[in-house]
Order: sequence, then structure tokens, then C-alpha cells
Amino acid sequence: MKTTPLAELENRFTRCRNLLNLYLPEAQGLFVFSRINLYYFTGTYPNGMLWFPIDGEPVLFCRKGIERAEIESPLKNILPFNSYADIAQALNKTGYNRLTTIAAEMNGLSWSLSNSFQKHLSGYKFISGDRVIAMTRAKKSEAELAIIREAGKRHSRCLTEILPPLLHIGMTELEIAHTISNILFSLGHHGIQRMTGYGEEVYLGHISIGESANYPSVFNGPVGLRGMHPITPFMGSDEIRWMAGQPLTVDHGFNLDGYHTDKTQIYWPGQKNSIPDPIQKAHDFCIEIQQTIAKALRPGAIPSQLWLDCLESAKLCGFSEGFMGLGGNKVRFMGHGIGLAIDEYPVIAKGFDLPVEQGMVIALEPKIGIQGVGMVGVENTFEVTQSGGKSLTGDRFDIISIDI
Repeated sequence: MKTTPLAELENRFTRCRNLLNLYLPEAQGLFVFSRINLYYFTGTYPNGMLWFPIDGEPVLFCRKGIERAEIESPLKNILPFNSYADIAQALNKTGYNRLTTIAAEMNGLSWSLSNSFQKHLSGYKFISGDRVIAMTRAKKSEAELAIIREAGKRHSRCLTEILPPLLHIGMTELEIAHTISNILFSLGHHGIQRMTGYGEEVYLGHISIGESANYPSVFNGPVGLRGMHPITPFMGSDEIRWMAGQPLTVDHGFNLDGYHTDKTQIYWPGQKNSIPDPIQKAHDFCIEIQQTIAKALRPGAIPSQLWLDCLESAKLCGFSEGFMGLGGNKVRFMGHGIGLAIDEYPVIAKGFDLPVEQGMVIALEPKIGIQGVGMVGVENTFEVTQSGGKSLTGDRFDIISIDI
């Protein structure tokens, strides 16, 4: 089984400590609760929590499965616990009872568990450490980048090489979803896609034929879909069939060794010259925006300014109405960080004013919803480099024509 080397974890600890000192200088340590962040800092996916002091060795507390954690994690201190009272006692025994202010992953606990945690550790002041954790994860190590680059290659192969010959008129959205799923698993996709947004879920992705891509959606993305059922608004409908004159929008992620890439590909039934001019022009605009922003994805670029540039371009070219979704599906971002989760820091949106860094990975997804037609556009995963964003999910961005 693959494991995370101690040196890799220590580099993450160092980056996190530096960011804590910079943005939360009063914090004397950090508690981590969510399993995805626990994996990032420990190398295992435990049922427990991590105590991460500014000085000293981190301690992983396991409620269940401590034996597995000891096999997978290189951390020295892995202890069992049954209740939060045990955590307080452990801090007292190790001398951390003299601390006053502790950062905590506040998005990592439910309201009831948070109340219980604070009850047992009532002597401490807790401040939010979520932003620091997100910023720590945003800059990928070379080991992380190697995984994401390989995921991107496989992802591109799925959508641009293997899938097109298997598509044909008459397929339902769900049949297309199943076909894609089989391809993904054959290429090493882990099957699960994780998100950090509260309550957000996704399975495979969005498979939308024609106006399905504008169907009302609660998912925080521009592509709508009918999905399988109101309780399972994922993949695609078994009632919507691909017919002539309808674009097919495929937007999904690939997960390799826990790390994701994100990509959207548009398909058209028929020859390329049969694509209506308004559809082709809208798609070409999205490609242009993607390439412009990708070129600007150098260390020092400001995400919020890139977002304003996108809005201005959409306005000048007459695409403001459908840019990043129609009506209630419109979202206020054009890209997002990606890694152990689909939705990571930073976001190409208002309010993200800190410069990007080399080694960050960002999915750019300019899309345009067209009333009565569906959605066109692109999405690819880019690595921030000194020379601009490098696409990790291939370099084919055009609408792929499918013979009918």
C-alpha cells in the first residue's frame, strides 16, 4: 500500500506553521477534525482528530481504527481516545494546559460536536484555522503535482480519445454516464470525488444533453442537470436521449491516489460544419477566456482581478447573460483550486485578493448557457508555473464532433 513519507508531512507542517505565524500569530496550536485534512497532515484517513502545536510533535488521536493508523501514518504520536474529555487530559499531561488561544478547523465539526468539544476544553479560546489549512493545501509539493499530472493525462484520454467512438445518437444521459464510469475505472479512477463545501456532494459529475445543462441546480457550479432522481441529482437522467441538434456537456472529475483533476468536454452529433454559428462563437469565446486567464496564471497573479477581467470580456463580447450559467444557475466564479477535493482554495472570484503561488493547481471553467440550446464551454486543470498556467488535462478544447 502506498504511504506518505514523513519528510512530506514535515514539509506540510512547516508550511502550516509559517502561515499560522503570519495570519494567526496568537494561535499556539491547531486542531484538525475533518478526515480529508487529517489525511493531508497524517497520511491516513482516520476516525479521530489531530493536535498540531506550534512547537512540538503533532499528536493523532484515534477514536477507532488506531491499528490502521499506526500502519499507514509515519507520525510518532498516535493515541486512542473515547471522548473529548480524554483530549483535555492528554493536553494537561503534555504541558499544553498552559496554552490560551488555539486555532481550530471549525468547518470540520457539526454544531453538536463543536459544543461538546468546547465544553470539555473550556479553558481555551478558539479561533478559526480553516483559511490557514486551505492555504496550506493550496500549494502542492512535487509529489502531489506528480499525481495530479498523471491524473490529468488519464482524464484527457478518457474524454478525448476513448469516449468519442462509444457515443451515438439515442443514448440516454445515464447510459453515457455509465459508459464514462467504466472508462474511468479502467484508467485507475478511485471512484470517489470529495468536496469541502458544506453539504456539497457529487458522484462522477454532470452529464447533460441540450437544455438539461440549464436545468435548475443547487450544485455550486454553472452546469445544471436533471440527474437520476431528486434525491440523487448526479450523473444523468435515464429519460433524456441525445438527439440531433443538441450539444452534450460532460463535466466530471478524475481521482487518482486521492487527488483530483476537473475537466469539461462538449460533444456535437454530426459534422463540425453543422454546428450552429451562435453555439460555435460562444464556445470559441470560452476557449479564448480560458487561454487568456491561463497565460496570466503566474506567481503573483490576483484571482479577484482575473475574475473582473473575465466579466469585462463577457460584457464586451455580448455574453454576460449566459456567462457562468443561466438565471439561477449563474455562479460568481470562473475557476477554483483543486487537489484532495474538487473545490479548494483559491477561487477565481471576488474577495480572493492574495496572489497565487507556483505549485498551485486551479481548474478554469469558462462556460456559457444558451437559452433553448444548453451549455458550451471548457474546463481544464492548470498548474501555476513561472510561464503561466500549464494544462494538465490535455490541449484539445474544441467541440468534438460525433458521426451520426
